[in-house]
Amino acid sequence: MRLQKLRIALAQINPTVGDLSGNVKKIAAYIRKARAMKADIVAFPELAVTGYPPEDLLLKDQFIKDNIDAMHKIREAAKGIIAIVGFVNRIEKIYNAAAVISDGKLIDVYHKKYLPNYGVFDEYRYFETGRRFPVYNIGGVKIGVCICEDIWREKGPAKLEALAGAEIIINVNASPYHMDKLSVREDILSERAQECGAIIFYVNMVGGQDELVFDGGSLIVDGSGNVIGRGKQFGEELIVADIDVTGKGKELSVKGRKELKAILDKEEFVEEIRAPFSLRDRRKPAVKQKKVIRMSGSEEVYNALLLGTRDYVHKNGFKDVVIGMSGGVDSALVATIAVDALGKENVHGLFMPSMYTSRESREDACGHAKNIGIEILTIPIDDVLKAYLKALSEHFKGAKPDITEENLQARIRGNLLMAFSNKFGRLVLTTGNKSEMSVGYATLYGDMAGGFAVIKDVPKTLVYELCKWRNEKAGTELIPQRILWKEPTAELKPDQRDTDTLPPYPVLDPILKAYVEEDKSFDEIRNMGCELECAQKVIKMIDRAEYKRRQAPPGIKITPRAFGKDRRFPITNRYKSY
Repeated sequence: MRLQKLRIALAQINPTVGDLSGNVKKIAAYIRKARAMKADIVAFPELAVTGYPPEDLLLKDQFIKDNIDAMHKIREAAKGIIAIVGFVNRIEKIYNAAAVISDGKLIDVYHKKYLPNYGVFDEYRYFETGRRFPVYNIGGVKIGVCICEDIWREKGPAKLEALAGAEIIINVNASPYHMDKLSVREDILSERAQECGAIIFYVNMVGGQDELVFDGGSLIVDGSGNVIGRGKQFGEELIVADIDVTGKGKELSVKGRKELKAILDKEEFVEEIRAPFSLRDRRKPAVKQKKVIRMSGSEEVYNALLLGTRDYVHKNGFKDVVIGMSGGVDSALVATIAVDALGKENVHGLFMPSMYTSRESREDACGHAKNIGIEILTIPIDDVLKAYLKALSEHFKGAKPDITEENLQARIRGNLLMAFSNKFGRLVLTTGNKSEMSVGYATLYGDMAGGFAVIKDVPKTLVYELCKWRNEKAGTELIPQRILWKEPTAELKPDQRDTDTLPPYPVLDPILKAYVEEDKSFDEIRNMGCELECAQKVIKMIDRAEYKRRQAPPGIKITPRAFGKDRRFPITNRYKSY
């Protein structure tokens, strides 16, 4: 049997939601790159034309029309190649779709079948379900196309297309990141490739979009389930691979026909479509596969935070950011990420000491700012606090000082940060971590005030790990060691420590993971070895803090379940699990 060589390019790009003209230019540029590399086929991510997720832009008729017009501009640019491009199609209703363009002609459109409606996904809100499973005959090579969630389903579209003769399945994706998601994808693709007996080309989007980060990491998996090619993580790239195929497709046996019929429902059908396209000269020089090494756990998370921060700042029209630097570990990590993402000249620190601020905090904040090369201004808040207390003294007469006076300090700092934001057009990056956000250990309109919460989904124990990893990478104490070993404190009253209010973070974080990310019951958490009183206190704090979290700025999702779109609990809610 004579083999044919097929050259397929995966365009792992970073589109911007709603920037149709910018996305068209980017897609056209990658088509030119793929054509220059003599690729036969180039595939782009899910909804590459619109960016993902477009959310309620999909309810605007004009947006749908403009996206279809944009797809046709791409079609005109796709001469001499086959391009598979994600966009929104409309046939009365709208579909999450992939255009199959051959030599400048739209030969077909695939509609996504499985619409995720869990976690951060709301696709049933917008899209209709696809019912048709085409197989494209390209120069005698049969290829199936499907979209994202379709590949996660056993006996789904990929299996149907394989039964109909597809030797190759191209799956286009906008799969958001969380820790170890790449391993999950590899396992699923390995299972699906073996189930289908086909080579799977998996192209994933890259870039930050509000809370989400798309990590790229595109994959090529052979019919035995082995990864034979991969794209880099957190960066744009064109991955090009040569694949030997029979060019005849797989013969559909009687058994196969019965299996195909058993899987399809009465409204679904499979059909073969011939693409008017000749494969390129088989004698072209072979493409060398780059060796891509997967990132480690801390390296992966750090790069997700870096990309999410850079894209949120730049895609929303900002250049500079301002950060309240306390000399603590959270603000140290956020400032370091900001410098790595945006450049030191675009990061500005404010140190806002009070009568409770220690000498060590001042030294650590200023020392860290010097290490990362950023400007830091010092603005004491004592005089402002005295003015507040004087204005309130008559009304607070006879009342003992309490958390009110503590929160005033945090709110003064929030006001100062927002003043710098307004005056100089700098985005305020908040510094609260997931442990604090979970239990409400933060001040509304104080340390929660800002435009973007970089480490909102990073547990405190992981904050320390990321700082240590960054220092190791730098080969120096970029983040001063004292920041990493001193006891955490808000410094809002004499001798204050986080443990005055919270369990130690190594105790707290496993409870938070169990309750927030895994939905474990109170009894299950108790069975983890948690003390009764501690578990009750933590769960009560989490439940009561929902109203605070609802008013927090968006932040980057890095865990399987983040606050915000990922976890939606009612504020007014009397259910108790303890």
